[in-house]
Amino acid sequence: MAAETVFSTERLRRARFAVAAVFCVHGAVTGSFATRIPWIQEHAGVSAGQLGLALAFPALGASLSMPLAGAISHRFGARTALRGLLALWTLSLTLPSLAPNVWGLCGVLFVYGATAGMSDVAMNALGVETENRLGKSIMSSLHGMWSVGALLGSAAGTVAAHIGADARVHHLLAALALTALGLACCQGVLDVQSAPDEEAPPRFSLPPKSALVIGAIGFCAVFAEGASLDWSAVYLQDELGSSAGLAAASTTAFALTMAVARLVGDRVVDRFGAVRTVRVGGAVATLGGLMVVLAPHAAVAMAGFGLIGLGVAVVVPLAFAAAARSGPNPSQAIAGVATITYTSGLIAPSAIGGIADATSLLFSFGLVTLLALGLVLGAGVLRSGARSAAASNRADDAPAKSSGPVA
Repeated sequence: MAAETVFSTERLRRARFAVAAVFCVHGAVTGSFATRIPWIQEHAGVSAGQLGLALAFPALGASLSMPLAGAISHRFGARTALRGLLALWTLSLTLPSLAPNVWGLCGVLFVYGATAGMSDVAMNALGVETENRLGKSIMSSLHGMWSVGALLGSAAGTVAAHIGADARVHHLLAALALTALGLACCQGVLDVQSAPDEEAPPRFSLPPKSALVIGAIGFCAVFAEGASLDWSAVYLQDELGSSAGLAAASTTAFALTMAVARLVGDRVVDRFGAVRTVRVGGAVATLGGLMVVLAPHAAVAMAGFGLIGLGVAVVVPLAFAAAARSGPNPSQAIAGVATITYTSGLIAPSAIGGIADATSLLFSFGLVTLLALGLVLGAGVLRSGARSAAASNRADDAPAKSSGPVA
């Protein structure tokens, strides 16, 4: 078990704000990259098919690197590990715009994804550690801050693209600013050290069984999220004959719904618990899926997509929290769940397209509706993460115990 440290209530509050800022910085890198993909595609001279191949490499790099985060944390401590991994992630933003061709783009995106995955595990594990010691849910709002960061990064990228800025210059300036901000934020996070006699986690290992079960819930949520985010505009245009502007507004509304729901989700979780929250959320998402499939016109479908976003918004944060509390090695469990959710996010867009080609886009969102129903049926696996504030170890009442070695 990790070395125990008693933190004051004020210190824990500052740590919460610090880790929330880290999530925001992490999301800003993703938003900054996504808006300049067209520039990168043109600069590297790659076709749409080659770009699709290259964009699979971030998830591949993340999946392979995530288990390393636990070993790095064990050796250097939570704060130092997060500081280094987050800096690698923010600086990796400079790489994609430098790629000269498709193979170079695949290589740099693999590195980009690897640094993203390791820093993702590190900040989520520290988020769970902070949540444990505060004695109340904060993971949903942390992921909401990631969404806020992604929106801010994409807004800045949109401005840069609009004025015709070179992506190499844009990403260099953004990387330097985000690295400086990230390092400053890391100063405020908890510094949890492993006990001297604690065995180091393996560098590479299969996810524990508990993570596989919990990850299945995350898979359903991320699949529904990815499908809605990438295909809602196409669905409104192709199935319901909406204008391009209205279809694009649907995607933006979905992203905003997700962000807002995550920012306020902690209060709901604290009041009703993780299991009940996910069950109700799954029911809401299922209703949204039915509205999309049965929609007679665009307004109903847009409302349905909004309900899907509302219903799945807090599932992944709760899955990470449940994974961290499901066994003796939180980092390994979080890495397992993160790998499954990354895989879901990778295959969802292509799976929806493949099913639509074989049948119809309507049938594809019928599958999304069934996966949303799976959240209702499988929410019980998150029970290991459901805990009341009264049952937690508050720093001002008793020495806080770590849930184990954290990333």
